[in-house]
Amino acid sequence: MDAASMVTLGKLGAAAVFGLSAAGSALGTGAAGPAAIGAWKKCFAQNKAAPFILFVFVGAPMSQTIYGMILMNQMVALCNAAGFANWGAMLGAGIFGGLAIGASAWWQGVAGAAASDAMAETGKGFGNYLMVLGIIETIALFVLVFVGAVLKTAAA
Repeated sequence: MDAASMVTLGKLGAAAVFGLSAAGSALGTGAAGPAAIGAWKKCFAQNKAAPFILFVFVGAPMSQTIYGMILMNQMVALCNAAGFANWGAMLGAGIFGGLAIGASAWWQGVAGAAASDAMAETGKGFGNYLMVLGIIETIALFVLVFVGAVLKTAAA
């Protein structure tokens, strides 16, 4: 296979990690957003103050898009290095890494939806809910760090 084709396939993996991470963020914010709106509606119906802090739960899954972008940039740099040939590792890492980061974002949004409902109903527990979102986010951080480290050693 010629060098240009190998670089192109490697960069396809880089695009995959970003696209799949962003898709997960979209699914996560899409899960948490309607729940926050419903929680605010319940508050308004009961003449209670609607907690602005629910935006934290809605926006939390967006950080995984940033992790996908960081990993994408690392992968593109490796693909652009002289003598690049390990396009299979880049493609596999992009697809599977992107799926893992995206799944983390999606489930973070699902947890954020539950947190929105609970916070609006009780007005309590923000720190606990945020810790759950942080634990879910840690999966995406592990993928970013460990896949990035493996790719650097594979490229050497």
